[in-house]
Amino acid sequence: MDRLVKPDVKEITLNFTRGRRTSATFRLTNLMHTMSVAISLSTTNPSFSFTHHSCSLIPPLSTAPFTLQISQLSDEPPLSTPPDSVFVRSAMLPTGKATQEDLRRLFSKPGPHVFKDATISISLVGPHVVESLLSPPYKTLEIAFLLSKAISGCDGSDLSSLLQSAARKGNSTFVSALIDAGADVNRRDSDGQSAMSLAVQSGKIDCVKILIDSGNYVIDHSSDRFLHDAAVNSDRVDLIELLLSRFPDTDLNSVDSKGRTPLHAAAIHGRVDIIKTLISHGADTDAMDGKGWTPLHCTAAEGHTEAAKILINNSWISKHAITSDGKTAFALAIESGHITLYNTLHLGDELQRAARLEDIHSMKSCLVEGVDVNGRDQNGWTALHRAAFKGRMESVKLLIEHGAEVNAVDDGGRTALELAMETGHVQIAMRLMDYGARANMKKTMMIEKAEVDEMKKKHHMEKIVMQC
Repeated sequence: MDRLVKPDVKEITLNFTRGRRTSATFRLTNLMHTMSVAISLSTTNPSFSFTHHSCSLIPPLSTAPFTLQISQLSDEPPLSTPPDSVFVRSAMLPTGKATQEDLRRLFSKPGPHVFKDATISISLVGPHVVESLLSPPYKTLEIAFLLSKAISGCDGSDLSSLLQSAARKGNSTFVSALIDAGADVNRRDSDGQSAMSLAVQSGKIDCVKILIDSGNYVIDHSSDRFLHDAAVNSDRVDLIELLLSRFPDTDLNSVDSKGRTPLHAAAIHGRVDIIKTLISHGADTDAMDGKGWTPLHCTAAEGHTEAAKILINNSWISKHAITSDGKTAFALAIESGHITLYNTLHLGDELQRAARLEDIHSMKSCLVEGVDVNGRDQNGWTALHRAAFKGRMESVKLLIEHGAEVNAVDDGGRTALELAMETGHVQIAMRLMDYGARANMKKTMMIEKAEVDEMKKKHHMEKIVMQC
């Protein structure tokens, strides 16, 4: 005979609950027909103990219960990999009687009289175990095993609640396991948020893909604000693209409780790449929220310079739009002290205006205040483009003296030189060429070399005449 007793389970399952005593009962049956058997129980982890003596007697062919418990109350389960175990050792006891001291002496001496009857693994299950696994420092391989055990002690409500926790943390391993176990992907929390919303907010695209691929999620257009969530909580363009491709009926200009579109949300947080992506898909740059704010107003108030430039370049009215309390984006930038936005929102316009009118005093004031001399309008024109087009020689001189790029091209690929020549301002063209200006050879509107040479000759002759 290779064993004296038989356990009724191969695994002892403890349903762990924080702050409560956790225990589980198993049974051992004496296989001997005529002889009592002594039993010794031990564990691989001191966190576990037995409610009664670890040594006991079982009469012939009888069954005795034993209770395993977690030794101390705790908020965290005593998890380990491989799992902890209960070791069952036995020895024949012909007399059928023995004290605890007798039993301890019996098992303290190794030898053939002691049988190693069974090793019973210990599993910790329940929602509190899953929640504990959601936090570090558990490694991926450890979690895979422990999680499968822990989930087995959860009901449907537990699974759905845990799915939301996993989605909030962006843990794709847990999200996948909980869905496979039967979690409801459409359940919403007290704030009306689903696991999908929480996953989007986490910015973890793997979680979002798993939830979408489950095929069970039903989008609620009245409450789901996926694009808003993505714009607020991450700068993941790939997440935006995924949502738009998998939910093609999503309204790019849907509004939240404050009347803000996803573009407003991205603008508030200065999400440059998200702003570009939303605009490329057709987001309305001039949409106004409940206070009459456009996305540009939002960037101005928060001081997001790069985001403001993008919005200006894609909007016709937002720079001049007035909020419900009468403020432009420039006024909001001043109010918030965002000096870096002054040029983008106002001074650049003023420099262009002054260059067009050859208002040298205003031009100098703008340049002293730090305006970007190469700043562009909605057509890509710099102040030098504007001055050359209007034939304003003094404006051209001043701008070049302050570092204007003579070969800058507008959105149509034209340089200031080309504009001067198109409008017949020969003196301006000659002056620009003196400073190294050249036609943009990549465009179909480029100036033929012969024309340029002829104009240079004419300019040279004019200089000779002036010297005589």
